[in-house]
Amino acid sequence: MKHFTTVLKSWSTAVAAAGSLVACGSLPAPPTSVAVPAGEVKGTAVTHTAASARGVMDNAALVLPARATGTGIYAGPLRDAPRTGGAPVPVVVFLHGSSGLGLKAIGEWQRWLAGLGVASVAPDSFALPDRITYKSPVSKAVYEQVHALRLSEVALALQALRQQPWADTSRLVLAGTSEGAAAVARHDGTGFAGRIIYSWSCEDNYFVQAHRSVLPPGQPVLNVMSSTDVYFSPTNAWLGNPAAKGHCGDALRDHKNASIVLIPGAPHTLLNLPPARHATAGFLRDVLKLE
Repeated sequence: MKHFTTVLKSWSTAVAAAGSLVACGSLPAPPTSVAVPAGEVKGTAVTHTAASARGVMDNAALVLPARATGTGIYAGPLRDAPRTGGAPVPVVVFLHGSSGLGLKAIGEWQRWLAGLGVASVAPDSFALPDRITYKSPVSKAVYEQVHALRLSEVALALQALRQQPWADTSRLVLAGTSEGAAAVARHDGTGFAGRIIYSWSCEDNYFVQAHRSVLPPGQPVLNVMSSTDVYFSPTNAWLGNPAAKGHCGDALRDHKNASIVLIPGAPHTLLNLPPARHATAGFLRDVLKLE
């Protein structure tokens, strides 16, 4: 896979000292037999009402850099965003994983983005009462209902950002992790300058009926994965795809502006690991033309 190898070399200056990059061939082989654990499904709601659609963005986790507010960093729900006295700034729309916005790592990552001068908003997918949730593995039909619900958040976020004086809507990046990243990979990319896919491999496996990634060759993409991701690498005994590589390499095979970063032994939630931050910062500087 020539493009993948070239990408790894291009990132080596920034993060090789930490031993954070590995080649495809070093990924572990999948097991030959496995006992699949029992999953669990809760809730039944899979489409938004008008009220819950408003709640998705009203309760969205927003962090604004000082340049946007004209004072200091704001961190709180979108509905309470201050009247800004600063300049419009680039924005990352972030789709969280199945743990929701309560995951401490998300807030830390958003504040780190603010330090780069980038605003970020994470829609609250749990705004839908009795929203369907799960403990993996469950049926692919259940997963696909979740993916469709998460994908609908992208349009809601774009609509909300058009009404915000602090948002430079000509400089938007769509990002997500795990469950949210599957929706990021499936979005057609309209409205965004680039995409970041954390902890999702863009492959067929237990999590999807088919990965159905839509990654136009002209749009920059960054894929950051653990080489031993507990859910989507070949180390998952019930992955459901013996040919899986554990990253988006195949989906990005003909892509001319993509980067894939593998972090050995990293946990599934890897947003704040130094190699992930190095890669993300470089990507955002290039795509958003940060000063």
